[in-house]
Amino acid sequence: MTTSLFLAAQAATGSMSSFWIMIVAMIAIMYFFMFRPQQKRQKEIQKFQNALAEGTQVVTGGGIYGVVKRIDLEKNIVEVEIAKGVVIRVDKGYVFKDMASTPVQGK
Repeated sequence: MTTSLFLAAQAATGSMSSFWIMIVAMIAIMYFFMFRPQQKRQKEIQKFQNALAEGTQVVTGGGIYGVVKRIDLEKNIVEVEIAKGVVIRVDKGYVFKDMASTPVQGK
């Protein structure tokens, strides 16, 4: 009887350690497939926002296409011309993409 209890205790310990190994493996997979690519994308966006220059064709977070006309670093505001004579003010953090390096689809 003691032998069967001893074997049952060993089996429970073995399954518990494999459970923790599986949990750690799932966390590692989530990190490499979800969190790490998101962090890389955020760094690229931050780098782009810091390198903004006047005349750059951009897309804002709201999906508005335009050309950067002026950058106010003190207030962190970018003025974007969306049509001839129409200029909007956008927070620098909402300018995401350089349209000059993006291929146009459908042409």
